[in-house]
Amino acid sequence: MRYFLFSCLFLGSTLAIQAQSNRIQLTHNEDQKRVTVTVDGKPFTAYIYPGPTVLKKPVLYPILSAGGNFITRGWPLDPRPGERIDHPHHVGMWFNYGDVNGHDFWNNSIEIGPEHKGPFGTIVHTGVKSMKSGKDQADLVVTADWLGKDGKAMLQETTTYQFRAGADNRIIDRITTLKAVGKEVVFTDNKEGLIALRVARQLEQPSTKPEMFTDAQGVATKVPVLDNAGVTGLYHTSEGVEGDAVWGTRAQWVKLTGTLGNEAVSVVLTDHPKNIGYPTYWHARGYGLFAANPLAPSIFSNGKSPALNYTLPVGQSVTFRYRLLIQSGNLTDVALKQLIK
Repeated sequence: MRYFLFSCLFLGSTLAIQAQSNRIQLTHNEDQKRVTVTVDGKPFTAYIYPGPTVLKKPVLYPILSAGGNFITRGWPLDPRPGERIDHPHHVGMWFNYGDVNGHDFWNNSIEIGPEHKGPFGTIVHTGVKSMKSGKDQADLVVTADWLGKDGKAMLQETTTYQFRAGADNRIIDRITTLKAVGKEVVFTDNKEGLIALRVARQLEQPSTKPEMFTDAQGVATKVPVLDNAGVTGLYHTSEGVEGDAVWGTRAQWVKLTGTLGNEAVSVVLTDHPKNIGYPTYWHARGYGLFAANPLAPSIFSNGKSPALNYTLPVGQSVTFRYRLLIQSGNLTDVALKQLIK
């Protein structure tokens, strides 16, 4: 398990890609500010960058399984019946952080209320650097600036997405490099980060009581109990931890299992041995937030570990690597380990 997924990850491994005839096509529509990703003409996902008047960061949205079901929540961009309508900043799959030189990039949204004091940061798409469709893999390289309240960039981001597909799976590798510009950048320990997705209602864990969650600014959000019909999610880590107990634990990967209609799925997010703080802490909530955060050991350990307060000197860069695997059908731990060893 030590080099568990990455002896071949990002080096062209197929990771259970069973059908090699899938054509993965990238199509850039600059007017719509999106790059769509299709597999044999069927939707997989899209990189969207509508701008700060709609979203305060670029995201992948929506994301679909091999069976054509949404694994991501629709609200607030495309609401679906029965969904939760909390946390409007939880859109698709994203990458940001709650305290970067004192700026909150995580909670920023067009729905932000006066109870959030800020200052807020905004991630602005700056370009599609390259795009390559292919039979077995498609690659997309994009750039963005992390802006402070003064509108000046504190970080320059370059992200490579590698998309793969098989008859019964979908894979997204995200490799993100952040470069400090202008001055050093401090990522103060904060539970809200780093790579995350908000899943569809069916993949939430069944809830038995209303919950109240408080963000880093002390602002509380009530998450009510909804009808649990069809709600089938369960978190499970590489260390054998399950359910709500996953929050704040460290693991090489977390698997979220559930059923979308008639399709059983496993949604697996994996850390990389070269990432800071490996194996990462997990910021996973039963209401559908699924995030890996290596930058807040003091928060997730309740002070048992010292603060990291990761500092990036001006002109220096740091790279984060993650993989999202969406596997249709039942995926046991034994089978998963064979796929990612």
